[in-house]
Amino acid sequence: MSVPKTQKAVIFETNGGPLMYKDIPVPVPKPNEILINVKYSGVCHTDLHAWKGDWPLATKLPLVGGHEGAGVVVAKGSNVTNFEIGDLAGNKWLNGSCMGCEYCQQGAEPNCPDADLSGYTHDGSFQQYATADAVQAAKIPKGTDLAGVAPILCAGVTVYKALKTAELRPGQWVAISGAGGGLGSLAVQYAVAMGLRVLGIDGGDEKASLVKSLGGEAFVDFTKTKDVVAEIQKITNGGPHGVINVSVSPAAISQSCQYVRTLGKVVLVGLPADAVCESPVFEHVVKSIQIRGSYVGNRQDTAEAIDFFTRGLVKSPIKIVGLSELAEVYKLMEKGAIVGRYVLDTSK
Repeated sequence: MSVPKTQKAVIFETNGGPLMYKDIPVPVPKPNEILINVKYSGVCHTDLHAWKGDWPLATKLPLVGGHEGAGVVVAKGSNVTNFEIGDLAGNKWLNGSCMGCEYCQQGAEPNCPDADLSGYTHDGSFQQYATADAVQAAKIPKGTDLAGVAPILCAGVTVYKALKTAELRPGQWVAISGAGGGLGSLAVQYAVAMGLRVLGIDGGDEKASLVKSLGGEAFVDFTKTKDVVAEIQKITNGGPHGVINVSVSPAAISQSCQYVRTLGKVVLVGLPADAVCESPVFEHVVKSIQIRGSYVGNRQDTAEAIDFFTRGLVKSPIKIVGLSELAEVYKLMEKGAIVGRYVLDTSK
């Protein structure tokens, strides 16, 4: 396939600095990499953190953000054997890992100390052509809706892995804090597909309607409910068996330790800067609850999450805008005004 020398991208040179929509060179894949012609890219809250630089992990600068890119393989390095030109592929948060450390050997590649991260330590998917390590790049079946599958590459994989981490059984209650957002709306669907009873927590009628339309059995609006803990425990007859925290509210995260059921599991996913999860030790011990962290997913989690999508069990509630509109998407994200997920069309 013909590959141009330059491309459109959104790039910033300093954290919190101007987001520049401009022409930059098309990267050349290393021997172990593929070059993906990114057609669509989801926008994740992590991308906002990368731009602001408010996490305790430095970004590369200048940086092209993004890590939910879905497109077509247009070139590959000399050592790549698992992709062919013309295949559909995705570049996800974990761009590459060493594959030799104790964590990689356990299938916990995201925890690799030498992990290379798309849109953070490696230029990501807010450009028309992006490179990805062929070992970690997501395989996307031919005929897949690329705009719809883009959010699955991070948001979908992340919440699917979190639900697996909660180790819940079909018929048990799971509460999803932040259920109306990009991750939450997917978490609701994966949970329903896995046979769980879903209680969504978020604010506003629009998000309530979305959660119910996706199969959520119950919804608690924290902006209208006087006693959130009591209401959740009442609906679930004692509290949910598990909680998936995709909310970026530190207060909501700590609150989940109060309403979770005895022997329940609280799974931390969202990463608000400088947040702390508080759980009173007495209640924590007496209720014997568990607090677990869940960090994206490995190659197997990715394949399984994409399979749910391609079989029609999960869909991405998306709104498509042009790549050049990324700054406006960030403004909406900061206001908490996004329902579902924004996806960027790199041709605009």
